[in-house]
Order: sequence, then structure tokens, then C-alpha cells
Amino acid sequence: MRYLTEFHDPELAQRLLDTIAATATRRWTLMEVCGGQTHAIIRHGLDQLLSEQIEFIHGPGCPVCVTPLEMIDQALAIAARPEVILCSFGDMLRVPGSASDLFSVRAAGGDVRVVYSPLDAVGIAEANPDREVVFFAVGFETTAPAAAMAAVTARRRRLANFSMLVSHVLVPPAMEAVLGAPDNRVQAFLAAGHVCTVMGTAQYEPLVAAYHVPIVVTGFEPLDLLDGVRQAVEQLEAGRAELVNAYPRAVRAEGNPAALAMLGEIFTVCDRAWRGIGTIAASGWRLAPAWADLDAQTRFGVADLTVAESPLCHSGAVLQGRIRPPDCPAFGTRCTPRHPLGATMVSAEGACAAYYQYRRLAPAGWTP
Repeated sequence: MRYLTEFHDPELAQRLLDTIAATATRRWTLMEVCGGQTHAIIRHGLDQLLSEQIEFIHGPGCPVCVTPLEMIDQALAIAARPEVILCSFGDMLRVPGSASDLFSVRAAGGDVRVVYSPLDAVGIAEANPDREVVFFAVGFETTAPAAAMAAVTARRRRLANFSMLVSHVLVPPAMEAVLGAPDNRVQAFLAAGHVCTVMGTAQYEPLVAAYHVPIVVTGFEPLDLLDGVRQAVEQLEAGRAELVNAYPRAVRAEGNPAALAMLGEIFTVCDRAWRGIGTIAASGWRLAPAWADLDAQTRFGVADLTVAESPLCHSGAVLQGRIRPPDCPAFGTRCTPRHPLGATMVSAEGACAAYYQYRRLAPAGWTP
């Protein structure tokens, strides 16, 4: 609690705001690549406090939001099977597939269980040897080590009834896709600190060099974000482009060597579809060949299942920073947290959910 209070100190926040205002000679465009950072920016009104110096573009930093529609439908198909117990983090249950969601499957009798760790799913498999237990493994580099550990543990315990539906995605390729787009406006990035606690910071150096864009690794509290903005603005004003670790209390340049070694053994890099965005080369992980017996896509024959996105949902444009959530015609009307058209409205880290919850910059006449 002491640290939480310190990183919310209003006097320190005002000093940082004053420094940014005194440094910026023009309005700069920054992208944060983390749904948790997006929520902190909107919740604490940092976008409004910095409106004259900074335009925030909210990037594809919500792992639930970018899980492709076909992967949701694959999970739905697996969960509907009577011999299956499908385990998932809670924020996936209300993410809409093409026609349903996991809550609906559970209401219809499917055995869908919320777990707080992939190892919980391993324990369920051990306790139910007559059932197939599938863990829906989604997330960025942050959650992948726990999924890898679940695979290792299941094999050590010789659990033939455990498998994983893997939809892990990687942040740097998504950042490069944003930078390489012809309509890109991003001039600097705030990189997600929790990803870097696992992966380290070296993966961002090629982006800085190739695109001459500052990247500042930062945390998730108001002062973390304001300090990250300050360091990005100082670089932009000086014409510099450097990789800076502004989150040294959690991030080391080398990352977490033990986690990296496990990830390298269990997963292999692959092309991955991102919901609303499309396929990004080398932007995901799948199970390595030596661990393919744990692949739920193959075990249940759902790998070829593909579906089309709803034309009513503009979440892809939101995830790419092309529009703000309130700019979507369906925002707050046809699309709400209770009746979401896309994952960005239902996810706890989604940009649309952040704007809806904190009522920032809502369209004229809109009421929640």
C-alpha cells in the first residue's frame, strides 16, 4: 500500500505534468501497448490532463481483445463436447464468438470452469481422469510462462487427458505492424512493463533503430505513465530515438532467464491472426513439435474452423489506433458491456470498456 500511495501522489504528478508542459513545443502522438495502461490513462484522466501536449493512441494491448474470432469459436466447439471440461480465465467467458460465448455454452450444460492459474486446470485433469480437460491459453508474453509450466507439470504427472488451446501473441511484431502501416501516426511508444519483466528489453532495439521511434518501458500507475510520457517527450523534442527502461523496479534488460528457457522449450514462433487486424507474421506462439500431443486443436479436430468478423464491430480500427472507442457508431448503443459486439467492450483491459466505464469523451447525447 505504501508503494501504491507513492505512485498516486498528486504533488509529484503535478510536477511531472508541469515538466511535460514546459518541455513540449508541439503536440506529440504516443501509443501505449497495454490494456492495463489504457485503463489507467482513462481512469485517472491523464489523456485530459495532457490533452494539449499528448494525443494518446490506444494500441492492440489487450490479449483478450485480439484473440481471433475463429479461436473463440474453436473453444466453443470444444467446450460443447460432453466429455470435455474447458478451463479458462474469467475474462474470456463473455467474449463473443460468431454466434455465442462460453457463458452461453455453460448455460446450455457445457462444463466450462473459471481458473486463476493454468496449474488449476492441471489439477482438474488429475482429479477427473475420465474427462478431457482443456485449458484455453490466451495472452501476451506475460501469461505464457504459466501456460508453459502447466504443460510441463501435466507431462510430469503423465496426464493423458490434459491439452491446451493455445492463442498466445507477441507484442513487438504488433508494434512493427503499426509502425509499418501507411497511415501510421505513432511518434513514440509506451511499452508494457509486465511483458518486459519476462522478455527483457532487447526485442525493442531493432524497432527503435529501424523506425527511429522512442520506446519507453513503463509501469501502470499514474506516476509511472507520466514519467514515461516525460521521457518520450524529451526524446522527441531533442530529435532522439532511444530505448529507455523507466520501470527498473520490475524490469531487467535480460528479462527472466528461467521463464525464457521454458518458453523456448515449450513453444515455437508462428504467424498468428489478431482479431479485427488480420494475420501478423511471427506474432504468436504455438506448441513446439515435441509438445504437440497437448495441442487441443489437433486432438479435437477444430484447427480448420474459420469465421468472418461482424461488420457492425469496429474493434479492429480501435485496436490499431485508427479511431477512438466513442467514434464507433455502435459504441454505447448497440454495443455495451452487457451486449458486446466485440471483445474490446467486454474485456477488463479493452479500450471500449475503459471509455464506457469511466465515461470519457463520450459522443454527444450518449448516456450509459
